[in-house]
Amino acid sequence: MSRWLGYFAALLLAVAVLVVCHMVFVRFVLDESTSWQTEFVTYTLLASTFLGAPWVLLTRGHVNVELLPLMLGPKSRFTLALFAYSTSFVLCATLTWYSVEFWYEAWEKDWSSDTIWGPKLWKAYLSMPIGFFVISLQYSADILGLITGRETPFGLADHENIMGAD
Repeated sequence: MSRWLGYFAALLLAVAVLVVCHMVFVRFVLDESTSWQTEFVTYTLLASTFLGAPWVLLTRGHVNVELLPLMLGPKSRFTLALFAYSTSFVLCATLTWYSVEFWYEAWEKDWSSDTIWGPKLWKAYLSMPIGFFVISLQYSADILGLITGRETPFGLADHENIMGAD
């Protein structure tokens, strides 16, 4: 699921680029105003960010500093990874809950943007609970992989360290 959302997020980015090109053409070549493009691109980038996050976690693409894990031995590194993944899971699961409430409120109260275009906001907000839910699932898979030994903590081999001891 993380992989498919990653592909969809990439597609959303491509669509956003095309819409920006359209907006530039309409504004500066045709000398006409734009009414929907900026807001569409904003919501598309928002959706791409939330929906693409699980794929980035799957591919270990998030920015991280490996100094502390490299200073630790295998047992301590495992403990740190388990703590970090578990804490991240709890955070993302909590954000899933609150973003579902936020999305539902926008849907139930029929919120729409205050712009001329006026899109329904529940459509834009839907990417938040989906993204947080799937990244929570991805953290669960990472925790399971760590516990079963299918994955190494932080993707580092046991012999990789700068201190030499556990």
